[in-house]
Amino acid sequence: MNENIINKSEELLTNADLDGNHDLEHILRVVYNAKLIADTVECDKEVVIISALLHDIGRSKKMLNKYNIKKGHHANTGAKIAYEFLKSLNYPKAKEVSYAISVHNFSKGVIPETIEAKILQDADRLDAIGYVGIMRVFADERGDIQGKIQHFYDKLLKLKDGMHTKKGKELAEEKHERIEKYLKGLHEEMNQKHKIDISE
Repeated sequence: MNENIINKSEELLTNADLDGNHDLEHILRVVYNAKLIADTVECDKEVVIISALLHDIGRSKKMLNKYNIKKGHHANTGAKIAYEFLKSLNYPKAKEVSYAISVHNFSKGVIPETIEAKILQDADRLDAIGYVGIMRVFADERGDIQGKIQHFYDKLLKLKDGMHTKKGKELAEEKHERIEKYLKGLHEEMNQKHKIDISE
C-alpha cells in the first residue's frame, strides 16, 4: 500500500472547499464502506482507497481553479483533477483511479467495468441509504418537503438493486429496510386525522 500517495490524497482533501452533504465526513464514510467491501473480493485495495478519498474532489471550486478545469459533472471533473494530481506524484495507477471516479455517480447511470470502480460505486451509494441517507436527504437545502420525500422513491429505494458486490448487497439490504421502515412510519403519521371536540 502506497502510504505516501494516500497521505497526499488526504492532504488534498483538507485543502478542498468541500461542504454540505459531500463533506469530509461523507468521504470518510465512503472510504470505510469501500474498505469493508474490498476486504471481501480480489481487487487493488490501494486504487479503491485512493478513489474513495478523491471521488468528490470535483465538487471543489478551489480544486477546479487550481487545476484549471472547467466546471461540469462532478464525476468528470473529479476524474480529471484526480488524474492530474496523481500524475504529478508519478503515481502509476492514476488512470485506474480516474476511471473509478468518472463512473461512480448514480445520475450518470454507468455500470463500471472494473472491480475497483464497482466497489467505489457501491460504497458511495451505501452512504445514501440507511439512517445516514435519511439525514442527508433532509440536510440538503434544495427542494421542499414533498420533493425530499419523493427523492426516496426516485433514487434511494432503487440503490439496493444496483449494487455490484455481494458485500455491497448485504449492507444495502439492511440500510434499505431502515428507509422502508422510516417511510412507513412517516406516511402513517402524516396521514393521521386528528379530530378536535370543541364541545369539551
